[in-house]
Amino acid sequence: MQRAALFRAGDAQMAAGDLGELLVPYMPTIRVPKSGDRVYKTECAFSYDSPDSEGGLYVCMNTFLGFGREHLERHYRKTGQCVYLHLKRHVAQKVPGASGGALPKRRNAKLFLDLEISSDLNSDDFEYEDEAKLVIFPDHYEISLPNIEELPALVTIACDALLSAKSPYRKQEPDSWEEELQASKHAKTLVQLDNGVRIPPSGWKCSRCDLRENLWLNLTDGSVLCGKWFFDGSGGNGHAMEHYRETGYPLAVKLGTITPDGADVYSFDEEEPVLDPHIAKHLAHFGIDMLQMQGTENGLRDNDIKPRVSEWEVIQEAGVKLKPMYGPGYTGMKNLGNSCYLNAVMQAIFSIPEFQRAYVGNLPRIFDYSPLDPTQDFNTQMAKLGHGLLSGQYSKPPMKSELIEQVMKEEHKPQHNGISPRMFKAFISKGHPEFSSNRQQDAQEFFLHLINLVERNPVGSENPSDVFRFLVEERTQCCQSRKVRYTHRVDYIMQLPVAMEAATNKDELIAYELKRREAEAARRPLPELVRAKIPFSACLQAFSEPSNVEDFWSSALQAKSAGVKTSRFASFPEYLVVQIKKFTFGLDWIPKKLDVSIDMPDFLDISHLRARGLQPGEEELPDIAPPIVIPDDPKALDIDESSVMQLAEMGFPLEACRKAVYYTGNMGAEVAFNWIIAHMEEPDFAEPLVMPAFGEVASSGAAALGAVGLDNQPPEEMVAIIVSMGFQRNIAIQALKATNNNLERALEWIFSHPDPEEESDPALDTMDMENNANANILAETGSEGPRIKDGPGSKFCFSLDLAVILLCHTHAIHGAPSCFESSYCGWVIYNDLRVCASERPPKDLGYIYFYHRIPS
Repeated sequence: MQRAALFRAGDAQMAAGDLGELLVPYMPTIRVPKSGDRVYKTECAFSYDSPDSEGGLYVCMNTFLGFGREHLERHYRKTGQCVYLHLKRHVAQKVPGASGGALPKRRNAKLFLDLEISSDLNSDDFEYEDEAKLVIFPDHYEISLPNIEELPALVTIACDALLSAKSPYRKQEPDSWEEELQASKHAKTLVQLDNGVRIPPSGWKCSRCDLRENLWLNLTDGSVLCGKWFFDGSGGNGHAMEHYRETGYPLAVKLGTITPDGADVYSFDEEEPVLDPHIAKHLAHFGIDMLQMQGTENGLRDNDIKPRVSEWEVIQEAGVKLKPMYGPGYTGMKNLGNSCYLNAVMQAIFSIPEFQRAYVGNLPRIFDYSPLDPTQDFNTQMAKLGHGLLSGQYSKPPMKSELIEQVMKEEHKPQHNGISPRMFKAFISKGHPEFSSNRQQDAQEFFLHLINLVERNPVGSENPSDVFRFLVEERTQCCQSRKVRYTHRVDYIMQLPVAMEAATNKDELIAYELKRREAEAARRPLPELVRAKIPFSACLQAFSEPSNVEDFWSSALQAKSAGVKTSRFASFPEYLVVQIKKFTFGLDWIPKKLDVSIDMPDFLDISHLRARGLQPGEEELPDIAPPIVIPDDPKALDIDESSVMQLAEMGFPLEACRKAVYYTGNMGAEVAFNWIIAHMEEPDFAEPLVMPAFGEVASSGAAALGAVGLDNQPPEEMVAIIVSMGFQRNIAIQALKATNNNLERALEWIFSHPDPEEESDPALDTMDMENNANANILAETGSEGPRIKDGPGSKFCFSLDLAVILLCHTHAIHGAPSCFESSYCGWVIYNDLRVCASERPPKDLGYIYFYHRIPS
C-alpha cells in the first residue's frame, strides 16, 4: 500500500487548508473516548502486536480497538472506518555516558504520559521515542502529531483523550486482577537510611505491639510494623500506617511474600498496592537477597542457611544452566501477577493437536467472522493466543552479534519475546469471582473453567475438548440388601488421592517432624526437608477402592442404609488428565499442600479399571426416588434467610421471597429470583407460605417427586424454573431427565450442551471418525448424551506427554505453576516468559499430568 505524507516542512499554509477539507467527510466517525470506553492502545485485538512492534499499532478513532498492520485491513473492510491513530515506539541504545545513568528520556512526554512502557526497556542503557500519526484510509494519508493549530478542535480533543486514556484492564474493584499494578512513583528515588538494620530470616514481631502476623517492612528505615485489617483481610493495629504518618516513609513490603519472583509492596502515599522495579536492591539494603529467598508461613529462609532443597529450586532446575528455546511452539507468556496457573494450563492446551487445528488451523475463518468487538469473543481470543504461542513470531532468537555482546557484557539486551495475555485473561475471567481477581488460583479449577467455555462456544464441526471427555461408571451397592445401581457421568479429570499411609520412608518422616518442631520451638533454622515418597501404585489403588456413601437411601429398603461406591472407566479418552490431589485442609481450615514425591510412570496401563456393567448374579436396586420429608413444624424447615433478605431488598413481598427460597430447595437467591419471575402473576403469590403436613405433597409441586419412577416426566415445578431462565421447555425436560431431576446438575447439563437437538440421529451420536480413525463416539444413554471418544479393544496404555508442575508453599493458595512438555528434542520447561530445554524434569513433583493414549 502506497504511503504519502500529507504535508512536509515548509508546506504549513497548504497543509492547514488541506487538513480541514480532508477530515470533513470523516468527522462524524471520530469519537472522543468517554468514561467507560475502553481504549486498546497497547495491544492488537487479533495478535500481540503493540507500539513496540515493527509496524506499530493502529487505534481506530471510532471503536478504540487496536490493530497491527497485518489485521488493519480486515477491520477497515468490515466496518468502513477510515481514521486511525498510529502509535510507534522507537528504541535505541544510549551513547555511553549519555544521561548520566538517568532513566530513559521520554520525548513527547506530554502527549504520551499514560502510554504503558515495557519493563524490559526500563534500563539506563536504552532510550525511546514515541511517535503518533493520524492515518486516513484507503489512501493511507499520514498526519504527524502534535498538530494542534492545523487540526479541527474535535480531532485534537479526541487524539488527546485517546492518548491519555487509562489501561482498559483497570477498574474500580481493588481486588480485581484488571486493576493491573503500576510502578510506584517513589521506587526510583526511594531514600534508604544507612542505620545498620538487618532483617532476620524469621521470628518477626511488630516493634510497637506483640503481633507476629500481617507484618510490613518499611523500605526506608527497616521498621517492622503491623498493618490494618483491610490490607489483606487479616487483623492488625495499624502501626505501619501510623509510622508513615509520623515519618513520611512511603513504601513497605509484606514479610512472608518475598520470593524470587517479587513481593507484595504497598505505597502509603499512593494508597494502593504497587510494583517496585527495584525491590531486589531495596531488600538487599537490609540484608535480604530476594533472588535466593522463598516465602514461608513463619518466615524467610536465607541462602546462607540453606536448610533444604526447596521444591521451587527443583522445579526451576536451579543451579543448572538451561538452554533457551526459540521458534514456533516455544513462546513464553508474561506473568500478569499470580497468573502463572493460566500460563501453564494454556501452554499445555495448545500443545495438543486438536486444539491447534480447531483454533490456529481455523484462524482466518474465526477472525473473518468475529464480532465487531473481537475482544469479547471467546473463539477469537483462543485463536489469537494459539497463534501467538505457535507461530514463532514472538519467540525469535537474538542475532549473532547480540549473542556475542551478551557474552562479553554478561548481560542481556531487552528482547521483545513472549506474549502478554492481558486481553485473554480479562475476557476468560470476566464475571468469575476468583479468576478475575489478582489472587493465585488452582490450575485444575481453571482447566475445567476453560473446558466449560470451549463446550459453550463451538468452533466448526470439531470440538477439541472431546479429547479429554470420558464416561465414568459408578457402581453403588446397598450393604444390607447387596443390591446395586449403575449410573454414568461425564468427567474430564482423573483425580488421584495421595496415599500418605503408603510412604516408603516413614521412619525418616517421623524423625524429620520431631526435628522440625524442635527447631520451630527454639527459633532455629529448619532441618533439611524430608519429602514423603509415595508409590504411584498406592495412589492408583486408593482411587479404585470402594468409598462410603454418606446419607445413602436404599430404594430396596425404602430407608437409609450403609452404601459403598466404586468408580470405573466406561471409556478412555484420547488424553487422560491426571490430577494428584495434593491439597488438604488443616485443623484451622486453611488449605495446605502435601509436599510429596510420587514416582509417576512414563507409561500408564489402567486397563484393569475398565467398567464391566451389571454382572451375572447382581440384582439392581429399584428405580425409585426417596420421598421428600417435610416436617410438621414449619419452624423446623431450614430456609436460607440470607437469600430471603436479598430478594426482599429487591422489593418483592417477604412471604413471596420465603416461598421462592423454599420451593427451589435453598439453591440460592438467583434460582429463587427466577422462581419469582415465573410465579409473580399467580393470585397467591404474596400469600404466607403454608407448609404441607408430613408425607403430603407440596401444593406448588416442589415435593411432587415422591416415590415415583425416575422414567416419568420431571416435576413441573423444576421445569418451570428452568423455563423461567429463558430455556425452551423441551430442553428443560431433556436436562432434568439426563440428571435424575437434579435441578443444579440440570443447569450444568444445559450449559455443557449448548445446542441440544429435539431429535438426533443415533448413528451420529455413536460414531465420529473425523479426528481419529480408531476412535469411537459413545452415547451416554440415548441420543441426548454427550459424545465420548473411546479406543478399540480392552487394553489401554497412555504415555506421559506433558505435565503442569504446580509449586506451592505451606499454604495452598500461594502457587507458581510451570509447564513441562515432552517434544522431539526432549522435555521443555515453560516458566512464564522463560522457555528452556529441561535437563532434570521433576516429574515426581507434578500436580497435573497429561497422558496421551497409545494407538493400538
